[in-house]
Amino acid sequence: MESVIAHLLSHNIKPSVQRLAIMKYLMEHKTHPTADMIYNDLFKDIPTLSKTTVYNTLKLLSENGAAKVIGIEEKNARYDGDMTPHAHFRCKNCGCIYDIPLEANDKLFVEGIGELIVDEVHIYYKGYCKECAEAMKN
Repeated sequence: MESVIAHLLSHNIKPSVQRLAIMKYLMEHKTHPTADMIYNDLFKDIPTLSKTTVYNTLKLLSENGAAKVIGIEEKNARYDGDMTPHAHFRCKNCGCIYDIPLEANDKLFVEGIGELIVDEVHIYYKGYCKECAEAMKN
C-alpha cells in the first residue's frame, strides 16, 4: 500500500480510502477496466463507495497523470494504472485489451506542422487475439 500512497503523493493527490482503493485496483489489474468494472469489484469491500466517487476519482487520477484514460473502445472509457510507455491492442472479437511494450526511448516526432509540443501519445492496434484467431480458423 505504501507504493500506492507514494504514487498518489508524487502526482499531488491527497490519499483517501477510496482513492487508494481505486489506484491500487488499477495498479494490480492489467485488464484496463471501465469505471463500472472498478465500482462493481470494489463495492463488495467498500459498501459506502458510490459510482460518482469512482468517476470523480478516475478523472482526478487521469488529470494529474497518475492513470491513463484509454479511448480504444468506442462505447466505454477504459483506465490504465501503468504509466510506463506502451501501446494497446484490442481484440475485435472478445474485446480483451493487451499491453504492447515500447522502449522508453521510442518517440514519434511531429515535424513540419508548426510549433507543437507533444506531451501525450496513444498508440492503438486492433485485430484478433490468438484465441479468437484460432477459433475463427475452426
